[in-house]
Amino acid sequence: MITTAPQLESVLICPECGHAKREVMPTDACQFFYECERCKTVLRPKTGDCCVFCSYGSAKCPPVQMQRSCSSCSA
Repeated sequence: MITTAPQLESVLICPECGHAKREVMPTDACQFFYECERCKTVLRPKTGDCCVFCSYGSAKCPPVQMQRSCSSCSA
């Protein structure tokens, strides 16, 4: 069985101002909030997503990439 390591970086794109920033994703928790450094909008996950990376990132969070649920996520 071949497994690949999850991608740990994602580019978050603010839906309000379009600012993009590369961030390192946590591997042990969901990130529910993220403040855009340009417009200060606080991003929250979209309905059905476990974290801001799954909603606004170029890559889904590591647990989702590995086809597991986020253990710290109750959504």
